[in-house]
Amino acid sequence: MIELLQYQFMQNALIAGLLSAIACGVIGSFVVIKRMVSISGGIAHASFGGIGLGYLLGFNPVTGALAFSLGAAIIMGTVSRKTRLSSDTSIGVLWATGMALGVIFIGLAPGYAPDLFSYLFGNILTVPRSDILLMCVIDGIILLTVFMFYKEFSALSFDEEFTRIIGVPAFALYLLLLCLIALTIVVLIRAVGIVLVIALITIPAAIAYQYTRSLKKMMLAAVIIGVFFTTAGLWLSYLLDIASGATIIMIGAISLFISTGWLRLRKKNLPANES
Repeated sequence: MIELLQYQFMQNALIAGLLSAIACGVIGSFVVIKRMVSISGGIAHASFGGIGLGYLLGFNPVTGALAFSLGAAIIMGTVSRKTRLSSDTSIGVLWATGMALGVIFIGLAPGYAPDLFSYLFGNILTVPRSDILLMCVIDGIILLTVFMFYKEFSALSFDEEFTRIIGVPAFALYLLLLCLIALTIVVLIRAVGIVLVIALITIPAAIAYQYTRSLKKMMLAAVIIGVFFTTAGLWLSYLLDIASGATIIMIGAISLFISTGWLRLRKKNLPANES
């Protein structure tokens, strides 16, 4: 692995993996605790419309994904809380609309859409320096916002009714959290792609949640786990010449199954050991 660091693309990939792990560890913890996996998946897939628009108009598709994911987050949050439509309905509609717009925009774009596969399924080995700079900025925004509103986000995640009682604007805070999820999705798109992004948001946090109920410890553990997944997936995908995004997710999924099985076995054997 050390020998590979002489290559610029590998250095970029490792930095992108670290930035992805930070974002998914911090925001993924809120997603797991508050059970927002479905709405996160909806935001991720709706962002494909922005990628298609980027191809059509000739600007960076990641920038388009950023605009669409933020718009989808605000619309989903508002529709699910302020109208009679259920959250599942609003998620499904915007999920499909974003994907459909992306397909239409790409179809209208002149010529062939390069790197489209990497936006769908990820290719961390091809992340350019410009995207890394954007990921750094987004990570900084995420960390600063969570630091400023940590207590409010904690209250919202564990007991939203209590958040309202103490006078915190729960709806505005909820929309802000959705926007942070949207930013996290943009950070992860180049690493694992739109189709797989929700797995990287949830798996590290889900594993960490099995071992601690402290939100701060959960975030830290999820970041460390995410770094392991991205680094191991990057190395294995390069070694075997297979898709990097899918490899990262498979390592994460296998780790989750092993962790869950080990805890179940430990719980099963605990009474016998105590006796």
